[in-house]
Amino acid sequence: MSESLHHRRTVIGLMSGSSAKGVDAAIISTDGEDFVKFHGGLRHPYDAELRSRILEASQHNVRLDELLLLEQEITLHHAEAVEVLKQQLGTIANAAMLIGFHGHTVRHLPSDGVTMQLGNPWLLAEKTGLQVVSDFRRRDMARGGRGAPLASFFHQALFRDEKHSVGVLNLGGIANLTWLGTDGSIVAADTGPGCGLLDEWAQEMAGLSHDMDGQLASRGKVQQTLVDEFLSAPYFMRPLPKSADRFEFDHIDVSGLSVEDGAATLCAVTVGAVEAAISTMPGPSGILWVTGGGAHHPLIMKSLRSRFPMVRTIDQRNLSPDTLEAECFAWLAVRSLRNLPLTIPETTGCSQPTTGGFVTP
Repeated sequence: MSESLHHRRTVIGLMSGSSAKGVDAAIISTDGEDFVKFHGGLRHPYDAELRSRILEASQHNVRLDELLLLEQEITLHHAEAVEVLKQQLGTIANAAMLIGFHGHTVRHLPSDGVTMQLGNPWLLAEKTGLQVVSDFRRRDMARGGRGAPLASFFHQALFRDEKHSVGVLNLGGIANLTWLGTDGSIVAADTGPGCGLLDEWAQEMAGLSHDMDGQLASRGKVQQTLVDEFLSAPYFMRPLPKSADRFEFDHIDVSGLSVEDGAATLCAVTVGAVEAAISTMPGPSGILWVTGGGAHHPLIMKSLRSRFPMVRTIDQRNLSPDTLEAECFAWLAVRSLRNLPLTIPETTGCSQPTTGGFVTP
């Protein structure tokens, strides 16, 4: 048996993104290196009450007992997601013996060296009967890293056969970028806000969960003076690699604008920050691949295509923009078990190549 076959596992990945729409669950088979086979995935939505409490804990200080009870509910919802995945995917899901469990980030303060993801791996292991790998960020931070972004090596595995430089842009609540050079080099960063501020704006001003199909932003006018002002903040001037603090973008305030103009201006900030980050990269990219919820936003995608020569969504490679992050944490779980690095100085600023993850039997 080859070394790669010996290390291959079927594994479930679970991700709860900053928008708190639900748990993304997916299954892959992988050796934690170049072999990745995708089997499908889904979103197990949070109900309105639980989502509201998660967003409250993410955006404000809450009592410790409330936080602990919330962690329990989040974990049980993840266990439900595993069961739904098994019901939908059957045999291949039942073959999984391992879970990569990110949890839900309620605080990420890399400048202070601290981060918190809610999720109890012991409870998840008991409820599912599976081995769990969790806590992917804190060892990196203990070594001086910023704990994010973590998808860079996964992106490198997916695009290992490309002949040109590649950018992989994940537009979640925060936007993060992986830059893969033709010489095997890799650089990563949180570029700035992704769809998180836009989601909050749509919720507060229009009662919508998000700006679905760009219905708000497409009717608005970008206030470029504000965009330029927002993008002059210190974060956008920092060299890469970098990861954003929880409150890094609180200065981006469009409250004086109409609902539509505010949405359009927030989209412009997202795209402008991506452009600023890419302008510092060595050499031109062949294709900028876009994943995450923002890949579905027509105005953001139109703006990206107006600024970069080749922009594609990840589904054009038969990958899912909605489950790729969950699939990444499945891949990282296997990598963690093999004691392979999850991060390097070029991706998070850690002092040396660093593995991570806590294994719950």
